[in-house]
Amino acid sequence: MANKLIPAAERNLTPEEVEHLDARRRRGQLMVVMGVQCLIVTALLTLWVGQDVTYSPGAIHPMLYWCLTTGTASLIFLLNGIRLRKGTAEFQSY
Repeated sequence: MANKLIPAAERNLTPEEVEHLDARRRRGQLMVVMGVQCLIVTALLTLWVGQDVTYSPGAIHPMLYWCLTTGTASLIFLLNGIRLRKGTAEFQSY
């Protein structure tokens, strides 16, 4: 009897295709983890951004730029990670 938990497109894959699929999903999980870590750093940086914008002269706002960079990296990592993990049944049972 076929396993109904596996999507129909993945039921007849060769072992090499399964390895490729697993590698893609592992890469996706890695990107999701990196995205959450960047998100944590961004949340911590927001504590200093207000002071940096207020007291730094001119256009020199290193904490603001660092916060924007980590926030952008977080968004990119999360979106790509979710896209690469497409089709996995992990953590979707609840």
